[in-house]
Amino acid sequence: MPAAGERPAAARPAPPPPYAAAVFGPCLPAARAFAAVLATRGVAHGLIGPREVPRLWDRHLLNCAMVADLVPRRCRTLVDIGSGAGLPGIVLAMMLPGVQVILLEPMERRCRFLADCVTTLRLPNAAVLRARAEDAPVRADVATARAVASLDRLAALAIAVVRPGGMVLAIKGRTAEQELRRAGPALRRLGARNAEVVRARRGKVFPATTVVRFFAG
Repeated sequence: MPAAGERPAAARPAPPPPYAAAVFGPCLPAARAFAAVLATRGVAHGLIGPREVPRLWDRHLLNCAMVADLVPRRCRTLVDIGSGAGLPGIVLAMMLPGVQVILLEPMERRCRFLADCVTTLRLPNAAVLRARAEDAPVRADVATARAVASLDRLAALAIAVVRPGGMVLAIKGRTAEQELRRAGPALRRLGARNAEVVRARRGKVFPATTVVRFFAG
């Protein structure tokens, strides 16, 4: 047992499930390295709770990786809003090497963690930008977000950082349909188009990742 005031030792991440190889492909070694970073430095920085370490693969890494299927092939720039622990931004950067990924995060200590991840994982297509979405000088092809804000608030942030016609992918959970209905008036005010709930890799991996997708007007 750790002494009083001492941080408990970080748990080792579980090995990836068998289907992780089909999702990550040649990126699996990088994903394993990122899992180790999250289980150690991520916990130490307070970005991942210790109880999340045993379920890093299913709940976090695979959940984010499946979103890569929804990013259009023509995408050249992607901004991850409130990137935090790099979920999904770091994961998408490793899976989409031809896309410039901007890890947008306002908190300095989280930016330091993200920058360390970019260096450790050797991701030349990823860059950290310390800024709030409403102030960021970014107009990307695609914006992603996970556990950042309710959909009505997130929509305003996302539309501020994508080009006209750009795609927004908001990773949500089982209540995505209800959240989309509640956010309907806000989305219409913002000029968002074609808002819908989609499930990435449905039928290939269980459970699929639930995403609210819409386009800036």
